[in-house]
Amino acid sequence: MTDASINASTLAAQSRADEAGFGDYFALLKPRVMSLVVFTALVGLLAAPVPVHPFVGFCAILFIAIGGGASGALNMWWDADIDKVMKRTKGRPIPSGKVEPGEAMALGLALSGLSVIMLGLATNWFAGAFLAFTIFFYVVIYTMWLKRLTPQNIVIGGAAGAFPPVIGWVAATGSMTLEPWLMFALTFMWTPPHFWALALFMRSDYDDAGVPMLTVTHGRRATRTHILVYTALLALLAVGTAFSGIGGPIYLAVAVVLNALFLRGAWAISRRTEDDAEADNFKVERSFFKLSLLYLFLHFGAILAEALLKPYGLGGWS
Repeated sequence: MTDASINASTLAAQSRADEAGFGDYFALLKPRVMSLVVFTALVGLLAAPVPVHPFVGFCAILFIAIGGGASGALNMWWDADIDKVMKRTKGRPIPSGKVEPGEAMALGLALSGLSVIMLGLATNWFAGAFLAFTIFFYVVIYTMWLKRLTPQNIVIGGAAGAFPPVIGWVAATGSMTLEPWLMFALTFMWTPPHFWALALFMRSDYDDAGVPMLTVTHGRRATRTHILVYTALLALLAVGTAFSGIGGPIYLAVAVVLNALFLRGAWAISRRTEDDAEADNFKVERSFFKLSLLYLFLHFGAILAEALLKPYGLGGWS
């Protein structure tokens, strides 16, 4: 074999290695975020006061998940420039060179259209329209407009992530009541302290990318205070939700324990100096961030438990 043929074989092998695979395209859909979308939408669907045929429910959750994934793909397409310079995101499919930006955009648009139409056909057009609005809000209002404009970006972005339980409820009932908006508010108020805690120990990423995260524009001291304030408001909302139509004794017990822990963590963060944080590599902030992941899952899990036990006379307050 000649040197030329060896080099050609090496280049061909390298080309195959660099080609995007199924996993790369799936990564565009932000599967971790999608899992939260699926779970909260499922809780919204099952907590609704009307029975849903299992097949219809499966289709509803599937198309809501696809819509969430479409939003992720479009977000990665638009944010490819800043993803390249952030340690947390530089390994994503577009900045790593696995997927072309145009491919991500095409995939996101195609899945957006598919999810909205199919959700409308499978459940009702109110749910389909709500999913379309959610995709528009996340991609256009948050990603394209406000993410790089205001330090309240993550507060606004939290609204997009908070819509799935409302969509699940609407898919089941075709209407609105207070309860789905309590689930919306729970996710909405949880998002800022969750991401600001992350920003405290990942600040250099946002500095490098020029994203006006609160840690960049107002500093870590102000961010610590914001975390405490939002956590206190979140605790009031979360415990108060226990006395609504989606609450009950199980949810109340979970909410009291988790919010006590969350408030304690937020208070500890607010009392720390930057020297304290640097000395232990942001141990308290990292611990709070990990707790925040469990926080939302357990609250929605408790709502789900109350809903599943109601037919047996065990869920809720009645």
